[in-house]
Amino acid sequence: MGKKTKKWGMVIDQRKCVGCHTCIIACKSENNVPLGYWRSWMKGIQKGSYPNVKNFFLRRLCNHCDNPPCVDVCPVQATVKRADGLVTMYYGKCIGCGMCIAACPYDARFFNPVRRTADKCSFCAHRIDAGLLPACVTSCIGRAITFGDLNDRGSEVSKLIAANATVVIKPELGTLPKVFYIASDRDLLGRIKLSESYPEAIEEYEKTITGKLSDYWKR
Repeated sequence: MGKKTKKWGMVIDQRKCVGCHTCIIACKSENNVPLGYWRSWMKGIQKGSYPNVKNFFLRRLCNHCDNPPCVDVCPVQATVKRADGLVTMYYGKCIGCGMCIAACPYDARFFNPVRRTADKCSFCAHRIDAGLLPACVTSCIGRAITFGDLNDRGSEVSKLIAANATVVIKPELGTLPKVFYIASDRDLLGRIKLSESYPEAIEEYEKTITGKLSDYWKR
């Protein structure tokens, strides 16, 4: 029997994240991202009202979807999904048309003005191929980020998903993200999910692609 192909995924535990941005800086440094641009970012979520306020920090990045719309729209096959599930780019092929940027429902892509190509989080594919963990994982001071093989039930990432209530962002789009979030607060889980199961969200997303692409070409 052949060896099962790995499928990489990530779990971000909101119970442990303190919003320090160390993972964001580590990503930027590791991947030489230009000044003013980010492959991942932090979104603040506030619950309650003064004096009973709780702040949460939601890290956003490429979700390395199982059904990635960015791959489908690329006219030159510069964006591909590898056998291990990583959605990666061939920068030498990219013509900077912006189709993938417009197609991503997570706003995870941007135009890199130095490379003159689209850019995004790669899960640090170069480190994974060398047997290392992504830079954000090793830098997290709260150990809030776990990375591993989703096809291995014994992996830490699989155990976390099995033992906890997890959500992905915008599940109704059918992209099947591989970045999962854990939160102890049910309301927060719902807000991370963003749009629970509204069919109109899909229609609205499809409508906005044309508008986003139009805005991109105005730059």
